Amino acid sequence: MGSVHSDFGVSRLEVNGYIPAHVHSFEETFYVTGGEVVLATLEATVALREGDYGVIPVGVPHSWRATGTGVAVWADHFSPPPRTKYGYDTYRVSDPPQLAPISVDPRDPRTRSFGAITAGQLEPGGQSQTLLAQSASMRTALLVYSGISLKMMVDTDLGAVASTMFMLQYEAHGVAGLHDHPFEECYLILDGEVDATFDGQPFRLRPGDFAWAGVGCVHSFAAIGTSVRWLETQAPQMPARHAYRFARDWEYLADKQAGR
Repeated sequence: MGSVHSDFGVSRLEVNGYIPAHVHSFEETFYVTGGEVVLATLEATVALREGDYGVIPVGVPHSWRATGTGVAVWADHFSPPPRTKYGYDTYRVSDPPQLAPISVDPRDPRTRSFGAITAGQLEPGGQSQTLLAQSASMRTALLVYSGISLKMMVDTDLGAVASTMFMLQYEAHGVAGLHDHPFEECYLILDGEVDATFDGQPFRLRPGDFAWAGVGCVHSFAAIGTSVRWLETQAPQMPARHAYRFARDWEYLADKQAGR
């Protein structure tokens, strides 16, 4: 599709399926959408289920094993993209020790590279200390603006260096006007419907649909009917300044300077 920073897809592992230990020369982030899977690294063996997410840094040995009664499904994002001519930049290594699986716990150092998210965490009214799994901080913060709620998942705080992953929820009136970025974005629609445009082409996106915006692609979103929720990634990570370029603001400046 022309991406140079992102390789985004959905992986499925049949019941009792196993992916032996390996390492990548790229960063891998993931979000479990269904089923149960055990991810083993040298640091911990973690039992993952729907809503769990994490980052596997460059060069970290890991293996996957489906453990539930149904197919394990997860969205995964690689940055930079694996290269076919170099064996997809993946190398087989010795299996890490098989330890007793532990669940994702934001206060357990063994699961420092993982997290869990629920739909309730995207509700502005659900941010009281009694409802949070850990002490309130920027780690638990919810960004709310223009009918949009954003919950960060994978970022530098979790150990990522090449990409970020987060969840967005647009209320029925939620709108993001025409804008573009100096990085790539990938979107996987989970609930609801949204009208989107990419470089002037309109699309209605529904659950299971995927979209991608390259650097400089002018895009917009408007929720349809009820709220819409999707998983989003960015690569490279957002710069400290000028991450968003809104067409409306630049047109305003041009008109003001022209005396209109």
